[in-house]
Amino acid sequence: MKVKLPRNLSLYISSAILTVLFSLHGAGAFNLPLLHNLEHNLYDLRLRLTAPNRQDQRIVIVDIDEKSLAQEGRWPWPRAKLALLVNMLFDYYKIQLIGFDVVFAERDESSGLPVLEKLEATLRTDQALHEAVNALKPSLEYDRLFAASLRNRAAILGFVTRPDDAANAGALPAPTLQAPNPLPAALANLTEVKRYTGNLPEFQQAAQGGGFFVNPLLDEDGIFRRLPMLVRQGDKIYPSLSLAMFQALLGQAPIHLDISEDYGEAGQGKLEALQIEGFRIPVDEQSGALIPYLGKQGSFPYVSAVDVLNAATAPELLRGKVVLLGTTAAGLLDMRSTPLQNVYPGVEVHANLLIGMLDQTIKEQPAYVKGLEFLQILAVGLILTLWIPHLSAGLGSIATLGTLALLMGVNLLAWHKGGIAIDVGAPIVLLFLLYANQMFFGYFIESRNKRRLAGQFGQYVPMELVEEMSQQNSDFGVGGENREMTVLFSDVRGFTTISEGLAPNELSQLMNQFLTPLTQVIHNHKGTIDKYMGDAIMAFWGAPLRDERHGLHAVQAALDMIRALGEVQEDFKARGWPPIKIGVGLNSGVMSVGNMGSEFRMAYTVLGDAVNLGSRLEGLTKQYGVDIIVSETTKAAAPEYAYRELDRVRVKGKHEPVVIYEPLMLRDELPETAQRELARHQNALAAYRGQNWTLAEKLFGDLRQAYPERLLYQIYQERAVHFLQHPPDADWDGVFTFQTK
Repeated sequence: MKVKLPRNLSLYISSAILTVLFSLHGAGAFNLPLLHNLEHNLYDLRLRLTAPNRQDQRIVIVDIDEKSLAQEGRWPWPRAKLALLVNMLFDYYKIQLIGFDVVFAERDESSGLPVLEKLEATLRTDQALHEAVNALKPSLEYDRLFAASLRNRAAILGFVTRPDDAANAGALPAPTLQAPNPLPAALANLTEVKRYTGNLPEFQQAAQGGGFFVNPLLDEDGIFRRLPMLVRQGDKIYPSLSLAMFQALLGQAPIHLDISEDYGEAGQGKLEALQIEGFRIPVDEQSGALIPYLGKQGSFPYVSAVDVLNAATAPELLRGKVVLLGTTAAGLLDMRSTPLQNVYPGVEVHANLLIGMLDQTIKEQPAYVKGLEFLQILAVGLILTLWIPHLSAGLGSIATLGTLALLMGVNLLAWHKGGIAIDVGAPIVLLFLLYANQMFFGYFIESRNKRRLAGQFGQYVPMELVEEMSQQNSDFGVGGENREMTVLFSDVRGFTTISEGLAPNELSQLMNQFLTPLTQVIHNHKGTIDKYMGDAIMAFWGAPLRDERHGLHAVQAALDMIRALGEVQEDFKARGWPPIKIGVGLNSGVMSVGNMGSEFRMAYTVLGDAVNLGSRLEGLTKQYGVDIIVSETTKAAAPEYAYRELDRVRVKGKHEPVVIYEPLMLRDELPETAQRELARHQNALAAYRGQNWTLAEKLFGDLRQAYPERLLYQIYQERAVHFLQHPPDADWDGVFTFQTK
């Protein structure tokens, strides 16, 4: 039966309303907050899926890490030590450039020089003291030493912008741009610096430049996705730390602003990119650049600062490299939340941006991206409103998934080949909403078909399967068919004795308490209850719903049935009922399945030799003292489990022998002791089948002594003793033939 999705006016009106609503969002008429958050999550997912996950050796991070703090003392360090660090980097390691992800706003008084100067002023007449102080001053003026280490070197200092009203501290570097007056509209959206914390003037004058490292464009969820390249204080424009380092690498090349000229009124263009010596850095109107993360923490080599001070780092690791001085120490609070990692060193954020500028891998969102998002929304709305409702339910689902795949493919192509980040959340949500809308309207029509299906099959198929069958919209015929399936039989041992000791109402209660959890286990593992036969259960896997893992699910169910039975024994004991033990037999093979019976009564069941063998195997469980026996075909269908080989047998009524096994547990959960026992068992079986009766008797005797609870080892030991005294015929094939069921 081919079910059509509904085609009615209500469906079209509701779909049109959804499409218009999302189109207005895509056009920027208003913002839906939930979609905004979804866009963030989808952007993060794209980054995680496409990040190169490689380490770039061109930038090295000199880390003020826990090791450095433990050996050199807590931060801030004396400036003399920092001067030594800078001198080591440039003179010994021959680095190309250093950027500081720290700020030096206060003077260093750790040398004790102010105390000496006060002492000298107090004892002015002491000429020797005066001369000693003057001799010591050069080595104790730590700030001067640090400034000297920066002078005439490619060093970029960092500074902090602040939104508060506290007084400024330190000095700012020279601005990278001077904005004209009046301020152009393209620069009006740049973050304006109210207050700042800069470096001591002598440091900033000695350094080659400076850049800020605070992110005023942090998203609402606290994730670092973009970072501004420029900020403004009045008419002065300052670069970020990574941009200032990039300029330094290009010989302090000037920055040119790429402003769109076709946006609204004349002079109302938007900032789109920064141009430096042929390099293009895509930005938004606030100069925010999308951070092109290479991967998780460790995308750049790390060197401990104390190892640099002690010359313990290999020179080739740093020679000619760009260095960022920062920290990963938890106490210094420079860890950030990023799309790739919740805790990520802030210093690596600058490194990723700098590499993105050098490699031109920064993604962009130009002004026309909003138009692309609008077109995507419109296309999704038209496809799901005008085309897909005319398809069958199955084809409609496939076409919807195809539309989703096409949508994702186009966006990933734009991401990879064009370097463009297009918002895709709104089209995806619209697609699912329109599809759900069609399913909602379809329910009222299709539910009639489902009720008809239930009426046709409810008298044949167990009711718990009717709903699942109806959801598939398949044409389940009343005739039988052959399928590869697994059948299960379980039976209570000694049930006659148990029933004779209970009153009828108690027996009824016991059966309910016993059958309910076992039935639930079978259902949990996708099985179909065929019938209850007194205390016995017959179930199968693979019909009416096809199950490619029918053998695995059946073995799982059998093991869980034994566990579930153990859980109800305490309740039985409390009621004064006798304990119950069951045997379970499983076989897999081709069976005939379908509605079978007469015109008076039909039942959905399975028939065939494979079914009969499953019943025979259940009867063998008590012979071998095990709870579960499976055939070799079921073992092959569930290779995830470990098994103990029991025997090669001919069951009553069958000529062909079958190898039978006891399932134990999942292979990767089997303890070493059990593995050793299985290996010993296989060796004993090999001796038995090789007719080495003396060795077989000894090996099985040893196993029996080690595991007296295993009836199997007693059986084989007794067989070996028997054959030792009465050797078998020459054509003996190791198969044991049972004459009873």
